[in-house]
Amino acid sequence: MRPEEWAPTRGGRPVLDPVEIRPLLAVGVLLSTALTDAVYVLFTSAVAARRRIAAATWSSCWYMLSAFAVISYTRSWIYVVFAAAGSWLGAYGSLTWLRFRDGGAPPPAPTSRA
Repeated sequence: MRPEEWAPTRGGRPVLDPVEIRPLLAVGVLLSTALTDAVYVLFTSAVAARRRIAAATWSSCWYMLSAFAVISYTRSWIYVVFAAAGSWLGAYGSLTWLRFRDGGAPPPAPTSRA
């Protein structure tokens, strides 16, 4: 049997299953992704400053935090929206914190010759 023969249709058009969002899981994905991106920014900052222990520590935190979000949104595509929102919030918030911590100093000039 071909998929189009058993897939539910309405007026000849495929019907999608309704999306069920579990609020606590959605908030968990949003927060874990926000924390993941914040930790990634701090990891990148530590690498740029050549701080080995800090970079290694942030790296391990980054992988541990990412596991929850990935496992959650691979079960349902809708949680990718919450992951994207959390990613934006985490990067924005951590860069704001770094700017505040550094006294509003502009970012360092790039060192790459690419």
